[in-house]
Amino acid sequence: AFKPQIAYFAAIGAESALETVIRHIRDVAPHAVVVLDAKRGDIGSTARQYASEAFERYDADAVTLNPYMGTDSIEPYFDFPDRGLFLLCRTSNPGGSDLQFLDVGGMKLYERVARLVASEWNTTGQCALVVGATFPAEIARVRELTGDMPLLVPGIGAQGGDIEATVQAGRTKNGTGLMIN
Repeated sequence: AFKPQIAYFAAIGAESALETVIRHIRDVAPHAVVVLDAKRGDIGSTARQYASEAFERYDADAVTLNPYMGTDSIEPYFDFPDRGLFLLCRTSNPGGSDLQFLDVGGMKLYERVARLVASEWNTTGQCALVVGATFPAEIARVRELTGDMPLLVPGIGAQGGDIEATVQAGRTKNGTGLMIN
């Protein structure tokens, strides 16, 4: 899989270079998955444009999304049933705890997001979650709440995540279920 971060292209007006990179990936590795790291999240009409950008313009197989504006901000992406949606759940950055650890009815906000996405939002089977490798205990908790739902796991390497702890905490019963970058 490849996970280009759109901001590094957009910041310098190089969106056409991103299109070229993804076309190159398609040419040399046609079976590779392209996850557009965009972390989008906005109202429905704007989300529809972001979905079109990710899946039509860039031809991404999946996109990272911010679920914190609710269901209507995610719904337009379901119009692309053959594409994946990686929703932020427990991020690897230190400041993620500022909000993701808030108590919401006896559970942490990230736990509520995991449960909501795995049950109510994943009716089409397109959803997956982003869970940072810097918090193996939270990876294990998300796995407990979501069963075999795929997890995209950033944070190995420079951010300090441990690969062995991540795999132990996040793999499914059959030893899969993780996309680690």
